[in-house]
Order: sequence, then structure tokens, then C-alpha cells
Amino acid sequence: MSSPFAIESTDLSKRYGSEVAVERLDLAVRQGSVYGFLGPNGAGKTTTIRMLATLLRPSGGEAAIDGVPITDRDTVRERIGYLPETPPLYPELTGREQLQYVAGLRDLPDDEATRRIDDLLARFDLDEDADKRVSTYSKGMKQKAGIIQAILHRPRVVFLDEPTSGLDPRAARTVREVISDLAAEETTVFLSTHILPVVDELADTVGVLFNGDLVAEGPPQKLKQRAETGDERSLEDVFLEVTQEADLPEQAAHTESR
Repeated sequence: MSSPFAIESTDLSKRYGSEVAVERLDLAVRQGSVYGFLGPNGAGKTTTIRMLATLLRPSGGEAAIDGVPITDRDTVRERIGYLPETPPLYPELTGREQLQYVAGLRDLPDDEATRRIDDLLARFDLDEDADKRVSTYSKGMKQKAGIIQAILHRPRVVFLDEPTSGLDPRAARTVREVISDLAAEETTVFLSTHILPVVDELADTVGVLFNGDLVAEGPPQKLKQRAETGDERSLEDVFLEVTQEADLPEQAAHTESR
């Protein structure tokens, strides 16, 4: 019987000497869902994604993607798409050549690759610039190309690290629509972003990471109801509250050690 979870981790940790980047992280992300991964700068979000995407070896714990342990790096990489904050693009290639190169690495049949590339270029308004060199692209255009190559092969799980960075409102809306479509097609989306309304709109579950610890997790609406106040809450309110609460014990410990 297959697991209902596309992403699972138990005690997943990463340390650099005495510095803890991620501490005993437990995750269980359901297949076909959108998981919003929040946290301030330096919380460990990118480190977590890089471990799950097999780009960084954990210091402890274990994890599996689509039922495959992350120690089986080749199989996991076949099943995932990954957009880092800075998309890996070759500046000397054209946008189309970049995507054709990725399609070849993913062993997509030529006809399917051509169709997918054309469709996605048009959807992201890159079709008119597809035959220009990547070196001439703006930050937003590079971001669009990075998103396309992350989803080109129809992966089972997609990791998106700040996918709307550098995008204008129209392109950002396209990204939100694409994420919704991916989830509707049973692709699991692990979404890290500082744009909290995007998470509020799209995520089935939200996790808040602070100093390497998962300090809150649940459906957005449930998290917004966690405060006793009867006022209408936003996800930003909850984010600020839970990270402040998590910081208090650390501040106290620091004060006592002085």
C-alpha cells in the first residue's frame, strides 16, 4: 500500500559544527496538496528544501519523497522539480535552447518536449523572447524560465523557493494559477515564499519554521483562529505571533547565560 504522503521526514536535521540550521524536523505532506513553508530569513527553509531535494546531505534523521528515501538520490531527482531562488540557467543559450536541454536531461520525447515548451512559453509570455539569449533576460524573465524548467517534465513533487521573486503582478498571477493547476493534477507543491497572501490563497497546510524548528503547522484558517481574540486574523498576524512566541524562550536563555 502506497503512502498518502508525498513528502515525509522524521528528525531531519542539519548542523554546521555547533550551529543548528534545521532541528529534528518532522513533515508529512499529503499527495496533491500545496504546503506553504514560511519563516524569517535564516530560519532554515532553503536548507530544508535542499535536503529534501537531495542537494544537501542531512546531519541526522531521514526523509522520503513520493515514497523514495532521499538517500536514493537519482530516483528522487527523477520525481521532483526544483526552483531555487536563483534559477540555474546557461546565459549563452537561448530560452528555448535552455528548456530543450532540460527536456533532454529529463528524457522527454521530442514531440512532447516541443509541445510542453511551446505551451509553457506562451503561458508565461516568454514565447516572443524564447529565441533570445538568457544573458539578455531580465530577472523576471529568468525567473519564468526557471519555473518552466522546474515543471517541464510533470514531476510528482515540486519545490518552489520564492517563485514570484522579480515577477510583475501579471506574471505572479500566472504562477499562482500554475500552482493551483499542478495541485489539481495531483502534483504536490512545496512552496516557500515571503508573500503571505499567496500562501493564504493556495496552501492546504502551512508550516512556520523559526531558528530551524517547526513552531506552527496546520491549515491556514486553523492557524488564523489560534489566537483567543475575536478579531479577524491574517496569516501575517499569525506568522508574527508564533515567531515572536518562539523567540521569547531563546531570549530568556540568552539573558540568563549573561
